[in-house]
Amino acid sequence: MNSTKVIEKPETMSLYEFMQRFPNEESAVEFFESRRWNGKPYCPHCGSIEVTSIPTGKPMPYRCKICRKHFSVRTVTVLAESKLPLHKWLMAIYMFHTARKGISSVQLSKELGITQKTAWFLNHRIREAMMYCCGLFSGEVEVDESYIGGKEKNRHASKRKAIERGTAGKQAIFGLHQRDGRTRAFPIDGTDRVKLQSAIVENIKCGATVYTDSHSGYDGLKSYNHSRVAHSVGEHVRDKVHTNGVESFWSLLKRGYIGIYNYMSTAHLHRYVSEFSCRHTSRHSDMIICIQGTIDGMIGRRLSYKELMS
Repeated sequence: MNSTKVIEKPETMSLYEFMQRFPNEESAVEFFESRRWNGKPYCPHCGSIEVTSIPTGKPMPYRCKICRKHFSVRTVTVLAESKLPLHKWLMAIYMFHTARKGISSVQLSKELGITQKTAWFLNHRIREAMMYCCGLFSGEVEVDESYIGGKEKNRHASKRKAIERGTAGKQAIFGLHQRDGRTRAFPIDGTDRVKLQSAIVENIKCGATVYTDSHSGYDGLKSYNHSRVAHSVGEHVRDKVHTNGVESFWSLLKRGYIGIYNYMSTAHLHRYVSEFSCRHTSRHSDMIICIQGTIDGMIGRRLSYKELMS
């Protein structure tokens, strides 16, 4: 008797349900604190659990008895020094995970009632939190490369490259898709044999099954069970050999690029790509788990406006 694997449908959360669950700032603060400390606050400076609560001590409602420093749930996270209410932070995280193609800073500023500049900074800090690593890939892994960038013919004549076709002026992106659902992508300096195979070694366990196309950069790949499809002759699927999973990710990324963001700066491209990677990886997870994962990624990270603009 044939058995069919049943994939459980993730539990979604409508905007109405979100507002019912988190109606005000107090509920948002409680959610952030429970996720970070699980009811037992500890000092982010020295790690001590000897903490006293100061109800009137806003914006730092806790004080460490050991190092005597004041702190809050924002301390030593990407939330640090932000004047935005945590309720708006939580809503922005929710919107990031519900918008499959992303949400622009202009749209987010309208939804949250903040300036576009603040929304842009907020967006990048959330993307920074979504850049957490999920370990080496294993099992069956699809690998592919793609390019992000506008067409040369649309550039100003002074910035246009000599060659106005193909990948001229575009940034190479390397992508991996493990067939259990995990996806990772990041900018890469080039698509020659050394760069591509180094990226594979750094991200995939030896002995895994790797599926690629017929790009010459994958020639002679060792330590892996390597199979490839020849797109150049019209071959896209041969039994289990294909790269359709990672190519569907490219499709979504480029739809977001064209339809939502319109432009992704090379300086910030790694964060944009990580945003799409994280969302693609967690697409089968419950919405509340996606939000919790992003909050976890905020801890121990900082991203200042000066860093973004440098």
